[in-house]
Amino acid sequence: MKRLTTLGAMMLASTLVPAPSRAQTGTPAGKTTTKRPARKSPSKKKESAESVLLHELLEKVNAQQAQIDAMKAQLAARDQQVQTAQQSVNDAQTQAATASSAAQQALTAAQAATVKADTLATSVDQVKAADQGLQETMVANQARIEDEIQSPTTLHYKGVTITPVAFFALEGVWRQRALNSDINTPFNNIPFPSANEGHISELNFSGRQSRIGGLFEGNAGRYKLSGYFETDFLGVGTSSNNNQSDSYVLRQRQFWGKGEIGGFAVTGGQMWSLVTETGLSTNTRTEKLPNTIDPQYMVGYSWTRQPALRLQQRFGDVKTGMFTAAMSLEQAQITNFTAAGTIPTAFLFAGIGQNGGLYNAAGNIGSGNTAGTGAITTYANNVAPDVIVKGTLDYTHAHFELGGIARFMRDYYFPVTAYTGTAAAPTYTYSATQISHTAPAGGAFASARVTVNKYVDVAVQAMGGQGVGRYGSSQLADATLRPDMTLEPIRNYHGLFSLETHPTKKLDVYAYYGGEYAQRTVYTTPQGALIGYGPRNLNNSGCYALPTNSGNGSGTAGSIAATACASPTRYIQEGMLGFTYRLASSPKYGRLQYQATYQYLQRNLWSGTATTPGLTTTGPRALDNMFHMGMRYYIP
Repeated sequence: MKRLTTLGAMMLASTLVPAPSRAQTGTPAGKTTTKRPARKSPSKKKESAESVLLHELLEKVNAQQAQIDAMKAQLAARDQQVQTAQQSVNDAQTQAATASSAAQQALTAAQAATVKADTLATSVDQVKAADQGLQETMVANQARIEDEIQSPTTLHYKGVTITPVAFFALEGVWRQRALNSDINTPFNNIPFPSANEGHISELNFSGRQSRIGGLFEGNAGRYKLSGYFETDFLGVGTSSNNNQSDSYVLRQRQFWGKGEIGGFAVTGGQMWSLVTETGLSTNTRTEKLPNTIDPQYMVGYSWTRQPALRLQQRFGDVKTGMFTAAMSLEQAQITNFTAAGTIPTAFLFAGIGQNGGLYNAAGNIGSGNTAGTGAITTYANNVAPDVIVKGTLDYTHAHFELGGIARFMRDYYFPVTAYTGTAAAPTYTYSATQISHTAPAGGAFASARVTVNKYVDVAVQAMGGQGVGRYGSSQLADATLRPDMTLEPIRNYHGLFSLETHPTKKLDVYAYYGGEYAQRTVYTTPQGALIGYGPRNLNNSGCYALPTNSGNGSGTAGSIAATACASPTRYIQEGMLGFTYRLASSPKYGRLQYQATYQYLQRNLWSGTATTPGLTTTGPRALDNMFHMGMRYYIP
């Protein structure tokens, strides 16, 4: 519209003479002007008409311009309204967005409040449950504390925990052939038919194996300290007897202290020998004993209990294989020295115990000569301890052992300067100067124990070497004598097979077989005499002879050893079947169990001279059958 108005004004300005505007005449716009009558002339009528027309055109243009301005004003107002409306819409949208955000926040807050309410409800439930649990725990703890006060499983002294160890036993044994022995069996003394005891049975009851002891444990920072003692009543005093009070004396079984740091441990005191099979590593108190009532255990079982110093180091764990290396220095002793024939006598390797030295003055003398010229007693004059090394390998269901032992047997003697006489009656001339000689001995041992399943355990152990008889239950001879009076260790072998089953939680059924062997060790003197262990010229003709009247009229039987049954033991074997039934077993009240075993024993001697057919090549044989019965109550 602005462009049209401008074009119209230019057209009129180019074709017409401009007439004075109202502004030039001073007439206000929009007002009607009263003009004076002018003279009309013919020349001006046409101009007046054109002026009028022009004026009308201008007015129309002005009117149109006014309309255009009005329309522009309306458009501007409408634009303003549109802008206002748009702004209102924008404001409305902003408000709506704000309201939506507020609504979302309100919803979120409501949801959060709901979650908080749920959480609070859950927390309340948990608090209630925890409170209930706390009350139950408090009641249980109170009951536990009261129970610990009334019936503690351990005692506490300062920082030491004390666990009592004990069982109370009634046990008995029946033997087909008497050994004049309590429930323990001297396997190497099984009588032959020539002895009175070979025809007499015996039945003995005993409570002497009842045991009292305690375990003491303390944690001193990095170090774990422990001590253990264990006693029974299988000791014999000078006045002990079965006449009326059966007063036997308390005996030390174990008494040791132990210190541990990490996998390293040092143990010192009286304990089971390192030779003894253990159930885990080489740890004390894990020894695997045959399930027998007999305190002498089983033929073929390797063991001693004696003072020792033990070092051990563990590596790994039982899941992947735990290896333990151990070494022990143990009390040495020469047991059951045997030298047959007319032997030189100017030697000494042991002496009678002295009361002032706290040894048994009774001497427990075996075969030999008077003290100072060959007395054979319990107490050897040792030059060094027995040195034992052992390695064990443990898995979850298996345990393996391999070890070795070194021994040193020393004797003092006056060398023989001349051998005279005959083989039947040799004589010896001795030097005036005494000298000493040490004979090295020792051997190796091994064992394996496997848990096949929860019902069956199988184990085997064996030991062999020179002079290791004292480590077997039969106590076969360690050593004999050479013609020059130096000691000669005897080659020994012993082993044990074990089958232990657990048909139920209360019942164990087991079977064992063991054997021990001492090799014939014989020397010939310059006179032609045979000396040593098991010479072939020993008289065995009386082994199966009926006993003679050797009583003394006071009811005392004759000797177990027959005078004409002179050969020493070649081999002893034992088979055993038994069961243990646990009538009651509770960690609070203890365990009551019954046990019974049957043992078959056979003792074989080395062959010698005999008039009885067959004995020359096979050697005499003695048999015995035994039943052990027992009832024990173990404290928890």
